Amino acid sequence: MELMQEIIARAKADKQRIVLPEGTEERTLKAADQLLADEVADLILIGNPTEIKDRAAKFGLTHIDKATLIDPKEHAKKAVYAELLYDLRKSKGMTPEKAAVLVEDPLYLGCLIIKAGDADGEIAGAINTTGNVLRPALQIIKTAPGMSCVSGAFIMFTKAQQYGKNGILVFADCAVMPNPNAKELASIAVATAATARDIVGMDPKVALLSFSTKGSAQHEMVDKVIEATRLAKEMAPELAIDGELQTDAALVEEVAAIKAPNSEIAGKANVLVFPNLEVGNISYKLVQRLSGAEAVGPILQGMAAPVNDLSRGCSSDDIYKMVAIAANQSIGLKAAKK
Repeated sequence: MELMQEIIARAKADKQRIVLPEGTEERTLKAADQLLADEVADLILIGNPTEIKDRAAKFGLTHIDKATLIDPKEHAKKAVYAELLYDLRKSKGMTPEKAAVLVEDPLYLGCLIIKAGDADGEIAGAINTTGNVLRPALQIIKTAPGMSCVSGAFIMFTKAQQYGKNGILVFADCAVMPNPNAKELASIAVATAATARDIVGMDPKVALLSFSTKGSAQHEMVDKVIEATRLAKEMAPELAIDGELQTDAALVEEVAAIKAPNSEIAGKANVLVFPNLEVGNISYKLVQRLSGAEAVGPILQGMAAPVNDLSRGCSSDDIYKMVAIAANQSIGLKAAKK
């Protein structure tokens, strides 16, 4: 996959610090060893250092000593991170005693390391649920300025070379928000454009999809997409965004010429934003299964720093790729702040 090699090359050129809270898990360790050997990122593994080293030796891994190992039970900055957690959450009922317990949870600790500026991103979920991964991320790292929600994008590597970037498109939201309102849908559109730019390296052309194209149908569900399009354009006037568009009008120039002749996006879209999670999740799986497309993700977006969730059925190669993707997200977020 040529794009994946580009993503890895960009990560190598500007190494980021990525936390792996599941530092003793076999697939995570194997991915970490290869990432360190390839110098893709600087890694922080959370877990008992003796256990990590013993398991690395058992699996024949020879590069783990290049990672920073942090024992969640005892390390130099434990009190600092506990105080940070207390300060961040005291208005929500956090106490120093509770913070002292939570700081030993690798998922909370990973987010605190990022919040303190000691790391740039996190990958977890090989042995944890999505809820457990996202909960501390939303409490500690929170959404990026201007973003009203977190969403999940998939990079779709299709065999239809005439669409997107040689068959590559970005779909969202396919993983997180069940029924976003107009403001949230606008945030998803803007965040997905950043994902397309920072990870795929494409000039994003964003279509907000509906069962209507430019007023061909009247319904409150269509109204939501129209309003989201307006808000997205206000949020990011520099981006190429349009809606509401049916999928064929978004992708096919001949159809666009008939249904949306005045749209700069219709017929050229490479980023497809679905009106709700039901549509998005069904759509990406249909494209994946019926056309033999490869779906890479979900890539969580809209966070102030990258925190990506893995499937518990993931492979070490999946973890490797997601670390490289998180590094690219971090690079993009830093560039946007300059």
